[in-house]
Amino acid sequence: MTQQEVRRTTEQAPAPAPDSASRKAGSKLGAAGAWSGAGRSREGAVWGVCGGDGASYRTVVDPAGPPAAHGPAYDCTCPSRTSPCEHVRGLLLRSAGEEVVPVGPAPDWAEQWIAGRRGRAREKGEADPAGPRSGVADPEAARRRAERRAERITAGATELERRLADLLRSGLASAEQAGHEGWEETAARMVDAQAPGLAARVRELGAIPGSGPDWPVRLLEECALLHLLDRGWLHRERLPEALAATVRSRVGLTARPAGPPLRDHWLVLAQTDTPDPRLTTRRIWLHGIASGRTALVLSYGAAGRAPDLALPVGLALDAELSAYPDAGRRRAALGERFAPPAPTTARPPGMTTTEAAALYGASLRDDPWQESVPVTLDDVIPTPDGTSWQLADVDGDTALPLTATAAARPGLWRLVALSGGAPVKVFGECGHRGFTPLTAWPSGPGEAVHL
Repeated sequence: MTQQEVRRTTEQAPAPAPDSASRKAGSKLGAAGAWSGAGRSREGAVWGVCGGDGASYRTVVDPAGPPAAHGPAYDCTCPSRTSPCEHVRGLLLRSAGEEVVPVGPAPDWAEQWIAGRRGRAREKGEADPAGPRSGVADPEAARRRAERRAERITAGATELERRLADLLRSGLASAEQAGHEGWEETAARMVDAQAPGLAARVRELGAIPGSGPDWPVRLLEECALLHLLDRGWLHRERLPEALAATVRSRVGLTARPAGPPLRDHWLVLAQTDTPDPRLTTRRIWLHGIASGRTALVLSYGAAGRAPDLALPVGLALDAELSAYPDAGRRRAALGERFAPPAPTTARPPGMTTTEAAALYGASLRDDPWQESVPVTLDDVIPTPDGTSWQLADVDGDTALPLTATAAARPGLWRLVALSGGAPVKVFGECGHRGFTPLTAWPSGPGEAVHL
């Protein structure tokens, strides 16, 4: 087993233990001696018989599942009312141990359960191919609700336009004197108008006055972008459908995946968490090895808790993705997973720093409000640049500066150590504030390094 395989199975193992007692009991059953007849399939299902207290219990776990499934499915013959029981967690820990669980044919009892479960999942998908919650109970009521919300957002956008016009008439210097309270009140009114995207941008405006020597320039830039979004909403019927979908998304309307499912082996490029007082947002970047497409999957967790979805960086996942309807079409929903993440030697194709800057500029035509685009840089060297750092092309005279946030993160020093003065391949986000490195690969053979 390679180091990558060990990491894969270990990260696959965390079946949620409902309490500390179940977690402790499951840990004891993770040893090889507790199990007999343990095995696994090439699709990732694992089974075994656990003996104890004069009885033996048959346990089986199947990680591949339908889109709505959260975590692996499992079954155990033990009488425990705790779900998952300690045998399920112990079996997953057993499969994640140093000793490899052998691949082989499943015993009849496990085979019947796996086949029955997957058959039911297929039948459910055929009966409702767009998903269990795609149907609308009352389309007419839904249409009226959507119209009422659109009217509220229009009223909010109109009021915001007046607020921006008042600011420009009175001069930008007045924003520093007025303080943050006025912006908070405006943001609250956008929340009342059911436009959370506008509210978030208004709060960002309130943080700019007095935040540095060039704050009037940044405030004017952000006001212009907010004005552009307002006008886009107020005249959305004149926009191309893709751009109108982007405007609806930026204003704060939610949408469902609209693209056909695309099955591929998706290389996990990066996974980052952004906590705030109310929510933890996990961003997972994927690259289709066959399709060449780069997609972003978002997952959310309650404040202080990690989201359920976790994919190990550097592995490849055989799964389907469905795109959301916006102009860039980078955001996607993870659909059916056909196998657990597996090791791969694939790496994303890269570009130069000049091409990366041009890509970001071109993408602004489709979505003027996006902060950055996903980019893989080939053959760049991390180089000091005064008090900050930059990524310099090894064969050119151009470089991309790192964002202030990236330059302050410990991942920078992992990147510098990986490079050692030699060129490396780096995946990250490129925007108007600079480049944020997220994952790097050495120039020769080697695993991905999360930054």
